[in-house]
Amino acid sequence: MVLSCAGVSIKVYIINTFFVNMLLGFMDILLVIIAFLFLITGLLGSVIPALPGPPLSYIGLLLLQWSGYGGFSPAFLWIWAGITIVITIMDNFLPALMTKKFGGSRLAVFGSVIGLIIGIIFFAPMGLLFGPFLGALAGELINNNLKAAQIKSENTSEEPESQSAGNIRALKVAMGAFFAFIVGTGAKLIVGSFMIFYAVKAMFS
Repeated sequence: MVLSCAGVSIKVYIINTFFVNMLLGFMDILLVIIAFLFLITGLLGSVIPALPGPPLSYIGLLLLQWSGYGGFSPAFLWIWAGITIVITIMDNFLPALMTKKFGGSRLAVFGSVIGLIIGIIFFAPMGLLFGPFLGALAGELINNNLKAAQIKSENTSEEPESQSAGNIRALKVAMGAFFAFIVGTGAKLIVGSFMIFYAVKAMFS
């Protein structure tokens, strides 16, 4: 009787262990799938303004690590955390810094973002390049017209900027916004691509 009970207990233990291991294996596979979804979404976020590209890619690396398939060292994860923070800060402040450096307005920054969105939706892939430039140019020209109208309505002694000088400055601002977009987007694409490379390498190593 004791042996019979012991045999039943062993069978129950084996069955429970089997199902637990199967469940854990399923969870690991699910984490891997979610991790690569984050990595791919992060890469897309390099060119889509609404998505924070590098942070999403880094979350993908962490999920892959938690799945047991990553095998990344703590130093590796800390280094990529630092790179993610630096790239994210740069991406948030570079457009404003470049626009200010070239003497642009907030409308130029806003226009570059709107131009990028319109370029992605209606004129991809070339819209990714020309959208920010044309948007910043349009935004700065609108700002020039608003400023000239304000000076005229206030009847001050200040002379409004000539149209030719305003157009030249708007072109410079647009070039600055375009340069900031190229640098920021390029850096995010490089970071996102490297994270996917290391993730795929970890899966097959």
